[in-house]
Amino acid sequence: MRTQRLFIASLASAALVLAGCSQGGTNNEETAKPTETQTADEGETTGGTAEKPAPFDQEVRVAVVQQSGQGDYFQQYLNGTKQQAEALGMKLDVYDAQGNNATQATQLDQAIASGVDAIIVRHGQTDTLCPGVNDALAKDIAVIIYDVEIQSCAPDAIQTQQSDAIMASLVLDQMVKDIGTDQKVGYVNVLGIAPLDRRHAVWEEYKKTNNWDELFFTGTYTNSSATDTAPMVVSALQANGDVVAIYAPYDELTKGTLSAIEQVKGAKSDIKVYGADISTADIELMIAENSSWKATGATDPNAIGAAVVRTLALSMAGQLDTKKVEFPPILITQDFLRENNITNMDELRAKEPALNIADTSSADWIPSVKF
Repeated sequence: MRTQRLFIASLASAALVLAGCSQGGTNNEETAKPTETQTADEGETTGGTAEKPAPFDQEVRVAVVQQSGQGDYFQQYLNGTKQQAEALGMKLDVYDAQGNNATQATQLDQAIASGVDAIIVRHGQTDTLCPGVNDALAKDIAVIIYDVEIQSCAPDAIQTQQSDAIMASLVLDQMVKDIGTDQKVGYVNVLGIAPLDRRHAVWEEYKKTNNWDELFFTGTYTNSSATDTAPMVVSALQANGDVVAIYAPYDELTKGTLSAIEQVKGAKSDIKVYGADISTADIELMIAENSSWKATGATDPNAIGAAVVRTLALSMAGQLDTKKVEFPPILITQDFLRENNITNMDELRAKEPALNIADTSSADWIPSVKF
């Protein structure tokens, strides 16, 4: 329980730190640095023996325009992005909107004006990003999107994403196995965000099929989602003491849920929690004594960040034959982690090689970063 209690204490201090973060700014990599609980993973570079095609026979400038750099998932994603970009000889500029959608749109305009060759747009809102994405494309700047539904308004952009429907199904299958049908459940999610919307659609199906009684639906998406969600779940639990399980399909929401459960129910609560995403910090929470977090659906965010860069490279070289690339998730259970004595991401990768997608979006001229 020491890990969980330290986490709860860290939520309060994180709130103070984040309260001092500006919502403005242009190129701010400081917010994307790993926290003390999430060290940067070092990948291994393989391949890339063939001659590089144009435009990679010279320096390529790429901008990452991200909606937020906070949280384990986003920090790992950026880490993979940076390492793959370096392997390809790209010059990378990082813009962090710190959870502000209007700022992200402004930063996208700034990236276009800076004269970059390509832009990676990571998360955000369709309506605020589409004008800038189309402007970039009109200026012959390559654009690749991660986890924003944007192809309906910007069909020439490359769309990449996790297979969110599969991710949700894997976890909810485990939830059905664990709690059965006709149960009272809670739901912690935020709509209007592409990956969370896709997971929500699956939740609605499972809720109906299994006759689950959804006692509450709460949560918020901010630059400090775990900290800001926790009191919302506290209120929901205080009003609905007979909930047996909660689905929180984003690890920052899962963390806020765990904090709330311990505050309301204590260290030995029998509420089961089902989440999404994985990191070393997440693993520590899942394997902690009396942890409520029973299963998560996940990819390796480091590997995803690298794969998106490789997909962009193939597109810029005229070697990508699709406009949409999806990355498959796996199911990770608390029992699996404990039975295999897994305490960090390196140990998880060793036991689950499916997390390695270094062969996805690759070619003999691309030096692929493997985690």
